[in-house]
Amino acid sequence: MTDEDTGFEIHVNEQRFDTRPRPGQCLRTYLRERGWFGVKKGCDAGDCGACTVHVDGEPVHSCLYPAVRAGGRAVTTVEGLARDGELHPVQQKFLDAQGFQCGFCTAGFLMTSAALDEDQLTDLPRALKGNLCRCTGYRAIEDALRGVKHVEAPDAGAEVGRNLPAPAGPKVVTGTARYTFDIDVPGLLHMKLLRSPHAHARITAIDTAAALRVPGVHAVFTHHDAPHRLYSTARHEHPEEDPDDTRLLDDTVRYVGQRVAAVVADSEAAAEEGCRRIEVVYEVLPAVLDPEEAMRPGSPVVHHKDAGVARIARPMNNVVGEVHGEIGDVAAGFAAADVVYEETFRTQRVQHASLETHGAVAWFEQGEDGEERLTVRSSTQTPFLTRRALCALFDLPEERVRVVAGRVGGGFGGKQEMLVEDIVAFATLRLRRPVKLEYTRAEQFYGATTRHPFLITVRLGARRDGVLTAMQLRVVSNTGAYGNHGPAVMFHACGESLSVYRCPHKKADGFAVYTHTVPAGAFRGYGLGQVTFAMESALDELARRIGIDPLVLRQKNIIGPDEPMVTPGGEEEDLHIASYGLDQCLDIVRTARAEPAAEAPAGWLVGEGAALAMIATGPPGGHIADARVTLLADGTYDLAVGTAEFGNGTTTVHSQIAAGELRTTSDRITIRQSDTDVVRHDTGAFASTGVVVAGKASLRACQALAASILDFAAGQLGVAPGTCALTGEAVTAPGGRRLPLKELHAAARAAGRELAADGHFGGTPRSVAFNAQWFRVAVDPGTGEIRILRSVHAADAGKVMNPMQCRGQVEGGVAQALGATLFENVRLDDTGRVTTVAFRQYRLPAYADVPRTEVHFMETADAIGPLGAKSMSESPFNPVAPALANAIRDATGLRFTELPLTRDRIWLALDQRARTEEPGSGA
Repeated sequence: MTDEDTGFEIHVNEQRFDTRPRPGQCLRTYLRERGWFGVKKGCDAGDCGACTVHVDGEPVHSCLYPAVRAGGRAVTTVEGLARDGELHPVQQKFLDAQGFQCGFCTAGFLMTSAALDEDQLTDLPRALKGNLCRCTGYRAIEDALRGVKHVEAPDAGAEVGRNLPAPAGPKVVTGTARYTFDIDVPGLLHMKLLRSPHAHARITAIDTAAALRVPGVHAVFTHHDAPHRLYSTARHEHPEEDPDDTRLLDDTVRYVGQRVAAVVADSEAAAEEGCRRIEVVYEVLPAVLDPEEAMRPGSPVVHHKDAGVARIARPMNNVVGEVHGEIGDVAAGFAAADVVYEETFRTQRVQHASLETHGAVAWFEQGEDGEERLTVRSSTQTPFLTRRALCALFDLPEERVRVVAGRVGGGFGGKQEMLVEDIVAFATLRLRRPVKLEYTRAEQFYGATTRHPFLITVRLGARRDGVLTAMQLRVVSNTGAYGNHGPAVMFHACGESLSVYRCPHKKADGFAVYTHTVPAGAFRGYGLGQVTFAMESALDELARRIGIDPLVLRQKNIIGPDEPMVTPGGEEEDLHIASYGLDQCLDIVRTARAEPAAEAPAGWLVGEGAALAMIATGPPGGHIADARVTLLADGTYDLAVGTAEFGNGTTTVHSQIAAGELRTTSDRITIRQSDTDVVRHDTGAFASTGVVVAGKASLRACQALAASILDFAAGQLGVAPGTCALTGEAVTAPGGRRLPLKELHAAARAAGRELAADGHFGGTPRSVAFNAQWFRVAVDPGTGEIRILRSVHAADAGKVMNPMQCRGQVEGGVAQALGATLFENVRLDDTGRVTTVAFRQYRLPAYADVPRTEVHFMETADAIGPLGAKSMSESPFNPVAPALANAIRDATGLRFTELPLTRDRIWLALDQRARTEEPGSGA
């Protein structure tokens, strides 16, 4: 075909294409259809910048740029930045500073940054305003653009504790790292979902005939086609932790956005048109949106199900799970108090906002036994648990199903769910064709899950000297229309928030409640962030009313290293303080407070505040990880692990653990992961277990392989195993003897032996990690604007395996928590419909919104974690909101009890106080 035939020509990375775009097609989809997978979909609204490319040297958001406009122009994607085998300078800078975590946004940042001139580099808030990152907190990105180098060179046998780069780094910065949909599947069909417009309704009739007549539509599935088996979308090692309240496609819809039907077609456009043609008759039913109202007698019932079968605590009261417990005598404790403080706090819905939306693609492939099996490629944190759930739902043997995750573009707990894999697998099984479903950004808001909104009433009592006499919590969690994670989040929320403090009298009452709203689910912190906001705010206020320093009150009441962690739910026998750095965390805060303060703008109100948090380094009940390490023919190693990589850095740490035990360098370790084919089992990458559980399995496997290598090598050399030493490329023995690993592998193979070893860890016993956050802020009384003058975070992470990466986890957690504290809010109207369906309506923190946080690691080594490490993915999030609220209280004298702390909320409270204090106001 010639230019004259098409009238269209485009050059992409110096390659010529002449296929005319479809009418209305954007440049992003045009490029991806031609294999340029470095161009990412994050929003399709021009809000996130993940799709940024150059058109004639100018950066554009390709999701908004009509592909036809690129005709006759030169387009450069991230794959085309490098020249003649040499990385572009900005790509090398991002590698040197490791200016990424999950990496899904990185191509967009690289393309934007590569076009900046020197003047623009002096104003990064403006230069980067079109690009969003959910993982890093932006400091690493700024360091990259400033030319700061953090990565260190390998050091054989001494890799742990060094700033070693992520193995996937070169692929991330060149756009060749493969995320969920960065593959070409022949014969692929596309799925779109018809969703409910009602918060509660019964489907009385559904007509799909017109949809099936749309050209390209292959099938329409409704509740008439779906299995009747109930399950939970939540993924846990023990499925009984969640209620079985979900059906694949239901004839009763319980929130606006619930899927009603699935249309499968040759293209997304045909599938969307098919959805528009489906005719549904609904019997609209009464709905309840408020959890307190939902528990009252006579309220609409969300799930008319058998309590015992579905594992719902009290279906007729909409209570999916509840906890009630008391230690000591709380009434007596309050009677003994000199000061009692009670307040009710509210936290809002927050979206995970991982830039890669939920999605999956499934197809059939031939297994090793020659039999056909179903393969599901998904953006998931839990491949093994998802396989288990699919097999249970469709009555499939596990050997006939494979679930694999590519590189995952962010998770934050949101992908500890089965939201898409079930319906995609169902369609693939029915049609025997590959099927893909990829959520839009809008669907991510109204069709995925959110953080649980909480209503928390805290009552605290203390003596005049600051010693606590009683602590009482009443927690109401809005789990939405389905109970995925509802009970577990509520139980966890009432745990460490109470047990970190010593008090003889404690009481907790918690309720996880159904409403006809978008379901909540797992989210970073798993309930602790919500209750910690309330508890740490209340402790701060209690200290002020007693008249002592809030930090002194905390110091008087925190548990010590040898004290039991007690909650009204009782002691958890496998939970231990295996290392203790909480006192060091508070010392860091004291030091920061004593240092000279940055100047605030004239007339602004200045204050400071702190908060602390404790979290278990893994979930109760066990969390399983298997690993297998093998010596390869070239003398390098293959390490197979089940845990997924989504910016949490576990791949790097596992390679460091392996290199340390095998006395080599991490670049000689190849990691295979997040694939049900590679190891026996892995519960998943959640609850901050990627290092402390999966890492321990890798450690044990590598220790076993090292012993096996030395034993076999000793036999080959005719010496005692204890006299041999393993080095990077050989085994050495006394007298200068040396047996290269390549030769050792060949000898083992000749002897019919494989030099490999397995490791396993069941996730118990568990330790705890500690965090403290401190802010100094300034508040403009005229506008309510909050300016963070200084941010300091103290983290007790045990032995820090990779300081660069761990610092990034802390910074990212603080940044995400700041968004949840200051402005993020999934809003619903009075019908239950989500109204924030785009980033520009929701507002994620951008570069200009996030201060640099000073991160300090405590000097501890854990007795349980691998090589002394503890978890540090979730915990930095938890103390941020109360620390900021306490700083604002210090600055303004006002206690804010509801999140987010938006500037209009701050200004209105200040204005109201000013009005009541005016002469003649009657105050």
